[in-house]
Amino acid sequence: MISSRVNPLLVVSAAVAALVGLPVASVLTHIFSGGTGTTWSHLASTVLPDYVANTLVLCVAVGLGVIVIGVATAWLTAMHDFPGRALFEWALVLPMAMPAYVLAYVYTDFLQFVGPLQSFLRESFGWSKADYWFPEVRSLGGAVTMFVFVLYPYVYLLTRTAFIERAGGMLEASRTLGLGPWRSFFRVSLPLARPAVAAGATLALMETLADYGTVSYFGVQTFTTGIYRAWFSLGDRIAAAQLAAALLAFVILVLLIEWRSRGRARFHNTTGRRRQPGGRRLPGWRGWLATVACALPLSIGFLLPAYLLLRLALTDSDTPLGPQLATLARNSLLLAALTAVIAVSLAVLLAYGARLSKGLLAPALNRLVGLGYAVPGSVIAVGVLIPVTRLDHWLAHQWQQWFGDNPGLLITGGIAALVYAYLVRFLAVALQSVGTSLTKITPSMDDAARSLGLGQGATLRRVHLPILRGSLFTACLLVFVDVMKELPATLVMRPFDFDTLATQAYTLASDERLAEAASVSLAIVAVGLLPLIVLSRGISRRRR
Repeated sequence: MISSRVNPLLVVSAAVAALVGLPVASVLTHIFSGGTGTTWSHLASTVLPDYVANTLVLCVAVGLGVIVIGVATAWLTAMHDFPGRALFEWALVLPMAMPAYVLAYVYTDFLQFVGPLQSFLRESFGWSKADYWFPEVRSLGGAVTMFVFVLYPYVYLLTRTAFIERAGGMLEASRTLGLGPWRSFFRVSLPLARPAVAAGATLALMETLADYGTVSYFGVQTFTTGIYRAWFSLGDRIAAAQLAAALLAFVILVLLIEWRSRGRARFHNTTGRRRQPGGRRLPGWRGWLATVACALPLSIGFLLPAYLLLRLALTDSDTPLGPQLATLARNSLLLAALTAVIAVSLAVLLAYGARLSKGLLAPALNRLVGLGYAVPGSVIAVGVLIPVTRLDHWLAHQWQQWFGDNPGLLITGGIAALVYAYLVRFLAVALQSVGTSLTKITPSMDDAARSLGLGQGATLRRVHLPILRGSLFTACLLVFVDVMKELPATLVMRPFDFDTLATQAYTLASDERLAEAASVSLAIVAVGLLPLIVLSRGISRRRR
């Protein structure tokens, strides 16, 4: 009698939440494990202080950078009219298509001593190496710059929405009370947008903490590089898990700061209408200054690196990859498509289960699943490999006992474990998109379907899925692009002799074969570019 009342979708939610939480639990169980005294003492006496210091500097500097650029561009495009505004309001999102590690490869080639820029300066002014100073791009400051110009769109998107939806009416009220533009911004608009700014900065910081390609290529020691070193160079999985736990603590700290910054504040637009695009006209030099302010991050984060990548691929590459590029693209597309389909399918089941549930358990399980996106790929990789490797060895042992031969690694030897890691990391992206759209469907449609004799499954199939078609497509695109760009988990968990576009770009760049890496990097950017253009323009149209 009791079992007949169990919602099958609730069972699915619990199972998925358990699978998502398993890698994190696996990492946390090794915090106080023994057996790593030598490795840990070596790390503590050599590189651990650098891990902590560099990670803190990255968080603070990147956080400030993305807030300044994201808020400034959002304020200009949402509340003002100036030359090029209609273009910038959607184009400012495009740097998200450029992975930070690709940006690192491009600017290293462009800014190094033998690169085009410094060579041009020496030829133009007759300088030698001792006659001028040039900043070192492969440094902590260089890494901060790469992250800022790639990740500011997170703050831009959320903050611009907040300015349009919340600040319009109150801004007009502040003007009637005698506040000027600057005082209105700092005393009204910015406080109203603070939760959005905090949320966007948090997403940017989580991406920063999760990065491996950029910091590794620039030689910046962080917890992510330490995890990779402990696992592969030192062969100590427990030390790797403990470093992963320390990195996870950084992530939790960032999330706590974000939640604390929100507090209990709630903001509503009491005017009953949104501010329509147009805004205050910036005359003369002020308008052109706004144009430059928006063009600069777009150029540094997307236009210039895209041009440099194209030039490298077309003119400087002496050894085209040819068939190898096709194989890399096939592997990347296989992983991205498979993960996207599974993630969206699970997201539909989880969101629909929460919709049907009358209690708090299903929504709570979905929130637990949603935390996976906050966990860096390197942490997930370590957390997945530890239990899955044990399972692999057990299965191989049982197989040998039953059939007399050793099958090898059945799970980690293929792409199954890698897809699992991707799902843990990116299922939250699909769940957010599907869940938000599902909540907009009125409960009366469910009641009408039931009155016509449709069960829960038929209602989902014949009523909800057709309405959710656009959201499902968006969720697929977002997960697809995220998997295409993912590097840390792929480097750690990919099967032998199985490379993707991301891993090959990293390998070629690490070998200083930047011209060859350009073709691979262009393919990654191209995959992420079209979905971003479609989505950003769609967002702009919906806000009109």
